[in-house]
Amino acid sequence: MTPSRKSLVLHAITLLELGGAQQNTLYTVEHLDRSLFDPVLACGRGGILDAEAAALAGRGVRVVPMRFLAREIHPVKDLLAVAEFCILFLRLKPAIVHTHSSKAGILGRLAAGLCRVPVVIHSHHGFGFHGRQSSFVRRLYIALERMGARLSDALIFVSKANRSEAESLGIGDPERHVLIRSGIRLSDYPAKLEDRWREKSALGLGRHKPLVLSIGNLKPQKNPLDFIEMAARVLKEKPDAEFVFVGDGALRPAVEGRILVLGIGHRVKLLGWRRDAAKILALADVFVLTSWWEGLPRALIEALKSGVPPVAYATDGVTDVLKNDENGYAVPPGDVAALSERVLSLLKDDALRARMAAAAAASIGREFDIDGMVRSQEELYSRLLARLRGFV
Repeated sequence: MTPSRKSLVLHAITLLELGGAQQNTLYTVEHLDRSLFDPVLACGRGGILDAEAAALAGRGVRVVPMRFLAREIHPVKDLLAVAEFCILFLRLKPAIVHTHSSKAGILGRLAAGLCRVPVVIHSHHGFGFHGRQSSFVRRLYIALERMGARLSDALIFVSKANRSEAESLGIGDPERHVLIRSGIRLSDYPAKLEDRWREKSALGLGRHKPLVLSIGNLKPQKNPLDFIEMAARVLKEKPDAEFVFVGDGALRPAVEGRILVLGIGHRVKLLGWRRDAAKILALADVFVLTSWWEGLPRALIEALKSGVPPVAYATDGVTDVLKNDENGYAVPPGDVAALSERVLSLLKDDALRARMAAAAAASIGREFDIDGMVRSQEELYSRLLARLRGFV
């Protein structure tokens, strides 16, 4: 049974970077059923998508910039962020607080518990802990997630791998775990190209040269330096290949430096953040993802739906959708040699690439539709509110 009255739903996210979690959160708050839900977005300041968030105010979404909410750990600011959340919750009295990202997830849920918010939900778009951290830091983050789970009525996971890991680590009651895929607008992929050769020329790319593409933040998680190492290896056997990385971030100077040292600047382009990434995907021959850990990488879903065969490190959420030797290749994380060999095999064999491309496109179905993602969240909200109000 649906709620008997309109319910205020407050989404909280740490920073509006140009990433899958952030884009899907913005889409959710804009497209929730307004006859049932009144959406509010609370977020830290300074993200590349802040302008998109501000524009939502004209479409009926209240946006609240959080002064003290930031990614970096800072005990004083973090306590002030909890207080800021509490003031916001007591003022707006949300029926549901739905948090995203690790910092907003911990601080927001703590504040929601203190303020006795009726329904608290957290979406795990990936974990803040991973195998490359020190054991102390990893154990601390796991303990914080266990605490947050005790304050949650439901935990949403975007990948089966993350859900299984949460169960094995005792993060939340498995009966409160829900799988809702991170979605994309399926009709946007593959992007329509008016003139493929003109599009490539506009990017400074050769018309008939094979293109290897990656998309993501230039930050440690995405491990862009392995993309550069792979490019150098592939160019030794395929000197006409071109490599493009769409995205930006703190590791850009290190990436630029490595390109310079390897002497491959004439074949590798860093395009920064682009709004036309879907079109660039449609130009690509192979997609590469070198992340050390992932929830469910939106760029990989977009590449698969675009029919661009991927080669990726076999990490948690990646293996949910990438089936080795079926719709792409998954190689051991950190194995640049294997990564390079798989990229070369696709570039050298047109028939193999065509087979993989068709399988890639066919592997992304309605489960990954972004509007279906929103409807699934609405159903979860309604179910939890109905239980709270004694209807079930």
